Amino acid sequence: MTMFRKTLIAALVAAFSCASIQAHAALFGDDEARKAILELRTKVDALQKSVDSKSSALLDLSNQNENLRQEIARLNGRIEELNNALATEQQRQKDFYTDLDGRLRKLEPQNVTVDGKEALVGQSEQRDYDNAFSLFKSGDYKNSGTAFANFIQRYPQSAYAPSAQYWIGNAYYSQGSYRDAIAAQQTLLKKYPDNAKAPDAMLNIASSYIALKDIKNAKKTLNALVSQYPNAPAAQTAKERLASLK
Repeated sequence: MTMFRKTLIAALVAAFSCASIQAHAALFGDDEARKAILELRTKVDALQKSVDSKSSALLDLSNQNENLRQEIARLNGRIEELNNALATEQQRQKDFYTDLDGRLRKLEPQNVTVDGKEALVGQSEQRDYDNAFSLFKSGDYKNSGTAFANFIQRYPQSAYAPSAQYWIGNAYYSQGSYRDAIAAQQTLLKKYPDNAKAPDAMLNIASSYIALKDIKNAKKTLNALVSQYPNAPAAQTAKERLASLK
């Protein structure tokens, strides 16, 4: 801008000088005056072109600066958009992994107490056992027995397997299928003789024999119960039944 001002001042001075020379042209010869005027006009034209050129260059530079400012603003806006998109994606990923972790935790085995012992039980395993037991409690003994049998087939090593076998026997007994009840409880005694439900399984066998009028085997089972599990609550019930069968 300083150069532009200097150039403009020079042009004005030249123009003023030209006018002054024309006013005093009479002091010189005609040829000399015309020559001086032409030279001054040439200089003025050159200066005007220089001013116009510099003005055009300044205008171009100003336009370039404006274009650069607009481009920088556009890029800043784009950067902000990308930052927002990145933050949204990071949050989405965080939510995804939090949800996944929650789902995996639901699938992890849980510590539960089964027949007085601590055991690891999977979520689906617990759900299937609870569903079968709910059927039994509702009085749907047939479907309950089927559900418990399916449970044992699906989870043969489950801590709930002895209990499932016990409730199969009870489901048969509740339907009046006493021989099937005896067979189911004998399976329990054979596979899980140390299970907490073994004394109750023997009591259920004795009850099935009584229902079949087989008093001999009923007494035999009750005596075996008292002998093998003298401290079990079922042993006291067995003693009372033996007394009633005399």
